[in-house]
Amino acid sequence: MSDMQNIQWFPGHMTRTKRKIKEALQIIDAVVEIVDARIPISSRNPDLKEIIKDKPLLILLNKCDMADPTETSRWIDYYKKNDITAIPVDCKTGKGINNFKDKIKEVLADKLEQFKAKGLVGKPLRVMVVGIPNVGKSSFINRIAGGNRAKAENRPGVTRGNQWITVDKQLELLDTPGVLWPKFDDQAVGERLAFTGAVKDKVVDIELLSIRLLEILTQSYRDKLIERYGNLDFSADSYELLCQIGKKRGMVIRGGETDTERASAMLLEEYRNCKIGRITLERICDNA
Repeated sequence: MSDMQNIQWFPGHMTRTKRKIKEALQIIDAVVEIVDARIPISSRNPDLKEIIKDKPLLILLNKCDMADPTETSRWIDYYKKNDITAIPVDCKTGKGINNFKDKIKEVLADKLEQFKAKGLVGKPLRVMVVGIPNVGKSSFINRIAGGNRAKAENRPGVTRGNQWITVDKQLELLDTPGVLWPKFDDQAVGERLAFTGAVKDKVVDIELLSIRLLEILTQSYRDKLIERYGNLDFSADSYELLCQIGKKRGMVIRGGETDTERASAMLLEEYRNCKIGRITLERICDNA
């Protein structure tokens, strides 16, 4: 959408986070990157590869229960072809979390052999957990550690400093604050992060955002829009489509016009809470 606002959000603490990640690399064995299964490309920090260099990496495709399962399987295959292990998880429900310890040991098989050769059997693996804001790092750590060890809230920017969490005698996790990159060179990335709530709503125009979301859903998930909102005239543009949806929900102001601000907030809320259905906004055919 040509007039979509330029989304930028890079609080000062994120610069400090990147520095802390670099400083901690020398004492950790692997990196676990948590990404949003609905936007597997946009929710990965493009700076991370350069930051962690050759450290072993495991990707957790979080919120898999909100993503299109067919597309999630395709992404896992895609990562595998690029020599990266990825597993689907849902940190809120605990789905897939039981696979984590076995997978991290597979990723660190060489390191474990080194420990064995040096007589260090039983030495705990030290794993850094990274990810952009609101992607589910704290929820994952609380699940894997069996308690509320990390502060978890459904808003970006809650975790503010590195903290170690002992999972058991074999595994220690280093939690880090969510970190975005200084500039979104691809504006579509900023949009997708805003769709999922990784960028705060107060820095975006939610009406423009909801209209852009409707453009994408109309292309790939028209059936889910119909199932949720009833028959819609898809010959109309996305603004008119938003008006149709708003009217169906009774969001009408004086003169019979749609309250597009309320309709926009409702649409974004229903997308973010999976009420429209399991939707993946980035597909292999578009991004690979």
